[in-house]
Amino acid sequence: MVVTAEEHTRRDCPRAVRVAILRGMAAPLTIHYHRDFDGMVAGAVLAAILIDQFGERVQWKSVNYDQKRNWETFGAGTRFAIVDFHFHPDAAYWFDHHPTTFLTPELRELYKPSERWNWDETSPSCPPLILRHAKQHWGYTSSERFEEMARWSDVIDAARYESVDQAIFGDAPALRIARALTVAPSQTWTDELVEALTTGTLEQVASREDVERAHQRASRNRDKALEQFPPTVLKNEDGVLLYDASSSKIRRERFAAFYHHPEIQYSVGVIPTRSGFHITCGENPWNPPANGLHVGEMMEAYGGGGHRAVGGANPPSLEDARRGAAEMRDKLVVALKDG
Repeated sequence: MVVTAEEHTRRDCPRAVRVAILRGMAAPLTIHYHRDFDGMVAGAVLAAILIDQFGERVQWKSVNYDQKRNWETFGAGTRFAIVDFHFHPDAAYWFDHHPTTFLTPELRELYKPSERWNWDETSPSCPPLILRHAKQHWGYTSSERFEEMARWSDVIDAARYESVDQAIFGDAPALRIARALTVAPSQTWTDELVEALTTGTLEQVASREDVERAHQRASRNRDKALEQFPPTVLKNEDGVLLYDASSSKIRRERFAAFYHHPEIQYSVGVIPTRSGFHITCGENPWNPPANGLHVGEMMEAYGGGGHRAVGGANPPSLEDARRGAAEMRDKLVVALKDG
């Protein structure tokens, strides 16, 4: 749907939003979203709302942590929105729930809640806060389709699974999509899925042939990852497990450590990604520490971020990633002993 500028001026919509739209009618709005299930759904939800409420022309492009190295010039010369990722003062729309979203104190000072920006670090995922914001500021009534996506975003992004078995072997449409993302055939594939989610249900998107093929491949990888995980363990002492799965020959399963070692409270590991080597760290959702540290804030020391219970970083080299993971492991051990 395309709405003319004249029609926009007659709509009863917030002035700040209307002005932003009228100024940029000649160019589409690029919605940048974090490349995971939570970010994908957030991108689809925001797009559908802006199309429905304001007749925006939208397109999508994912972002990841390595792109924040040139954050000052990000999106220069374009109209863009950002969801589920770091705050940028030039974003026409911005929504996030990460407590580590502000890269500098100066950027934190520039953020002010408005009709087009919203940050809520208490939200388990990004889509619910977008839906709440749209209802409050834009009079948007959410569909059951988006409410279902928001519920599953909370489950997946905040690891609110019923059990480790559901997390690893769950077969609900949202879980099938999330697992398929682990073997995305290209960096732009998620853009196609975001577009599909703007109009389709989770079941419809999960039933796509390309998603089904990816899910089958990812499931085989999962089984192999569970088999390959034990030899990657470097240390498993004092409630913290450290592993090194940096070899490209080793498959990765996010919850493998907790599947094999349900007694641990944290896992810290090194894994390969398209953007280089990654430190990943998280609490055991089914055996969390009584007084856990803020993992996301700890990851900022290595150029990353995240939430209280889970975080990650992309150091510049494998050596740096291994060193950072070992340091994280030691810090967590000390915290558990002191706690």
